[in-house]
Amino acid sequence: MAKLTNWNPEDPKAWEQGASKTAWRNLAISVPSLLCAFAVWMFWSVLTVRMKEAGFPFTPAQLFTLISIAGLSGATLRIPSSFLVSLAGGRNTIALTTALLIIPALGAGIALQDRTTSFATFAVMAALSGIGGGNFASSMSNINGFFPKRLAGLALGLNAGVGNLGVSIMQYLVPAVMGAAMFGSLAGAPHLVAITGKQLWVQNGALVWVPILAVLAVLAWFFMDNREGQDSEPLGIALLKILGLHLIGFAATAVGVLLLLNFKLGLLAQMGVLVLTIVICLGLMKLLPGKIKTGLDAQFLIFPKKHTWIMTVLYLMTFGSFIGFSSALPLLIKEVFGKFPMGAINPNSPNPLAYAFLGPLVGSVVRPIGGMLSDKFKGSRVTQWSTVLMIIGALGVAHYVKLAQGSMTPEAHFAPFLGLFLLLFVATGLGNGSTFQMVPFIFEPKLAGPVLGWTSAAAAYGSFIIPAVFKTQVAAGKVEYALYGFAAFYAICLILNWWYYARNNAEVKC
Repeated sequence: MAKLTNWNPEDPKAWEQGASKTAWRNLAISVPSLLCAFAVWMFWSVLTVRMKEAGFPFTPAQLFTLISIAGLSGATLRIPSSFLVSLAGGRNTIALTTALLIIPALGAGIALQDRTTSFATFAVMAALSGIGGGNFASSMSNINGFFPKRLAGLALGLNAGVGNLGVSIMQYLVPAVMGAAMFGSLAGAPHLVAITGKQLWVQNGALVWVPILAVLAVLAWFFMDNREGQDSEPLGIALLKILGLHLIGFAATAVGVLLLLNFKLGLLAQMGVLVLTIVICLGLMKLLPGKIKTGLDAQFLIFPKKHTWIMTVLYLMTFGSFIGFSSALPLLIKEVFGKFPMGAINPNSPNPLAYAFLGPLVGSVVRPIGGMLSDKFKGSRVTQWSTVLMIIGALGVAHYVKLAQGSMTPEAHFAPFLGLFLLLFVATGLGNGSTFQMVPFIFEPKLAGPVLGWTSAAAAYGSFIIPAVFKTQVAAGKVEYALYGFAAFYAICLILNWWYYARNNAEVKC
C-alpha cells in the first residue's frame, strides 16, 4: 500500500535511482489485469456459441443480444472510468475493478450450470461483465502517468496491445477448459451436447477467470501504487468514489438494456438507445459536484471541435470494428456455416472456436506496426490504405457469406471467408495504430488527451453496434447486407480521411 510522493518520471536522476523499477512493476501487474478485463468483457462471444450447442432455449437474436449488452455496458463504463484514477488513485482503482470482475465471472459460471436459468439473469451478468470494458480507460490513464514521455508510447503500447490480446487468448482458452470437470462441486454437472453426445462444462469458460482475477486483485492491492494527489481522501471514500461512478455507468446501461429487452426495436431505434445511454451517463455525471464536474467541463471543450467528431468516426471504424467483429465472429460462423439453407444442422460445419481467436490475434499484433508505419509515412496515409483494405475485406466476406447461405456445402466457402475476415482484422489493427497517431498532430496538447479518451470510449460501442447489426440481418436471413452496410460506412470514412487529412491540400496534414 504505497503512495508515491514527488513523483517525476521526467527527472533522469530519479528515474535511474528507482523510479524506473516502480513504473515497470506497476506495468507488470497492469498488463495481465487489463488482459483479463478484456477476456471477461468479451467471453460472451464464446459462451453464446457453447450455450447454443448445450441446448439453452435462446434464439440466435437473443444470444447476439447478450453480446450487445456486454458491449453497451463496457463502452458506457469507459466514460466514468476515465476519471477514476485521478479521483481515487491508480492502485485503488485497478485492485477494486479487477476484484469486481469476479462477480460476473462467478455469476455467469453458476448461471450456466442450469438450462432453465432465465434470459434476464444472463442479461444482468453480461451487463456486469462490462466492468472489463471500462477498465481500459482507467488502466491507460494510470500507466500514462508512470513513464517519461520518451517511453510512454512503449508502455501504453504494451498495456493496450497485450490487453487487446486478452480477446484472442480468451477465445482460445475458454473452449479448452470446457471439456472436463475442473472446479468440483462449484462447477456442477456437465451439459450433454445432443449432436455429438459429448459432455460440456460451459460454465468452466466463466469460472476459470475467478482464481486468476483474485490473484491479480491481491497483487494490484499490495504491489501497485497511488501517485501523490490521487488519493487525498481516506481509503474508504476513494473506494466509494469508484463504486459510485460505476453505478452511474450501470444506471445508464440499465435504461438501454431495459429498452432493448422490452421493446422490439429496429436497427435505427437500437442506435437511438445507444445515444440515449451516452446522454444519460454524461448527464448524471454532470450533476456530481467538485472535481468530477470540473473535469467534465474541461473535457467538454472538445465537443464543439469539428475534428473531434471526424476522428471519433474514424476510430469507430478501426477499433470499433476490431472489438465488434471480435465479439460477433464466433456466433456468426455458427449461424452462417452451421446449417443448410432450409435450416437443418450442417454436420460438417467448421468449429467456430477453433478459428475465431485468429482475428483478434492478428488485429492486436499489427496494431504497433500501424503506429510505426504512421511515424514513417504519415498517419493519414496509413489510415487511407487500411480503410481501402477494410472495404475490400467487408465486400469479400459478404460475397462468401451469400454463397455459403445458398449452398448445400456451406463449409466449402469457409476458407476464403476466414481469409478475408483476417484481412479485415489486419486492416483494423493498422488503422488502430494510425488513427491514434494522428490525434496529437490535429489537436493542441491540452485537447489531445481528452480527444483520445473520448474517441476510445465512443469506439468501444462497436462492440454493441456490430452484434446488433448482425442480429438484425441473421433474423432476416440476409447476413451479407450487414457487411454491405459496413463497407458503405468504411467508404464514407475513406472520403472523410482523404478530404480532411490525406489529400495534398487537406485542412490538416497529419
